Amino acid sequence: MNSPEPPASPPGPSAPTWPTQPTYSNLGKLRAHLQPSKAYRPRTSGSSSTDPRVPPPPLPKKALARAWSLPAHRVPRPSPTPAGPARRPLLGSRSVDESQAGDDKAGPACPHAELLLCSSDTELGLSVHDLLRPEAVHAMLEARQLEGLRSAHARLRARFLGGRPGPCRPGHSFRLLDRSPCVESGEALYYRMARVDKEVWHVLAAKVPKPGAKEPHRWGLELQASLPAHFNLQGLCGLVPKGELPEVPWSGPVALMAEEPQCTVAQWLAETGARRPPDFAWALALLLLQLSAALECLEARGAALAELRLENLLLAAPRGCAAWGPPRLLLADFGQVRPRPPEALGAHALQLGLLLRALLGRVPLATPLTVGLERLATQLARARPSAALTRGALQALLWGPGAALRGRGAPLGPWLRVRRALLVLRLAERAAGGEAPGLEDWLCCEYLLEATEASMGCALDLLWG
Repeated sequence: MNSPEPPASPPGPSAPTWPTQPTYSNLGKLRAHLQPSKAYRPRTSGSSSTDPRVPPPPLPKKALARAWSLPAHRVPRPSPTPAGPARRPLLGSRSVDESQAGDDKAGPACPHAELLLCSSDTELGLSVHDLLRPEAVHAMLEARQLEGLRSAHARLRARFLGGRPGPCRPGHSFRLLDRSPCVESGEALYYRMARVDKEVWHVLAAKVPKPGAKEPHRWGLELQASLPAHFNLQGLCGLVPKGELPEVPWSGPVALMAEEPQCTVAQWLAETGARRPPDFAWALALLLLQLSAALECLEARGAALAELRLENLLLAAPRGCAAWGPPRLLLADFGQVRPRPPEALGAHALQLGLLLRALLGRVPLATPLTVGLERLATQLARARPSAALTRGALQALLWGPGAALRGRGAPLGPWLRVRRALLVLRLAERAAGGEAPGLEDWLCCEYLLEATEASMGCALDLLWG
């Protein structure tokens, strides 16, 4: 049995009267047509706030469209963009619509599929897929190391051979800087000269034959004039005409050389050998390496040096290097160069072996390097290798690989890759300390660039086979 409803209290004087029971309507329409904005519904003193007979207010009739971060697939419309550089996209965030949400529930095919590369990462030369493969990363590092060595070698070569004076031309004038020779070799005297071309001066060396010296072979002099610039071959710039300079200590035309020599190898041995520094054997090996490079160039041209004499091997300071570094060796006696017989593969092997034996007699201590040089001197007389193979053996004695690696049958390819990486790090450390690379660094860089597993195997077989 339902209880009777409590009597409604009479409305106040200010309460509005309604013809029917008021109901809620759209708020926008009420604000537009009614005052006040809200309708007043009389309440009884005993009524609760939740009257079952009063219907709840209706929801707004205006439907609110949901906004998505990325719209559904539609035809793109061109939008006006301000002139200027394109904006960089924001990487690392992604919004999806409903069509993509279903695919994301299943999970990506690869856990790293959403990894993106920024502009600085593109310099690596690797894609996201390559970063997940160690062999691709190793191949990229090896290629970059080789590229860095090539760049360093080219820069050092340009520094050592840069500034080389060109051939003499009409209009050049000459001046004698010293009336006494700067170097006396076995066959010639060298005087310091200056060649003036307007405001450009080049210091050259005038090569004056000694009285009673052997007549130079014309074929060798023509070969010297035709050779390109080589680090260990004396360069010819031209001739000083007869009568160009009055009161000079010679008569007749003389040849002008691009490099100014400091001494001969014989003089250097007399001075340095008397002191016998700890690195004397290392310095000898570097000189022999440069000599073998010069002889290799002659053999490649079908030429051979008739007589190898220390008095005719010159030493000069490399351009841009410290004064205490290893000197630059120059083969200067082109007057004794003859055509090489085709069957003479190791035309200089016997002479190099005798020279190496004489030099080792000046080394005071037995070291692993001197043991290797003794072994090389024996092989030069026995196997008679070419100058190129001799040069490879000297490179192996200086920078590896050693005999122990060959005895164990270890592969040479990984050793070469590690050695290249260590040289790159060494050059970077020295550059960070403000130290410029020297001649030894350039020779080592040249070796590691040219070396292959086959060439290193041949060098080790010659030394320890």
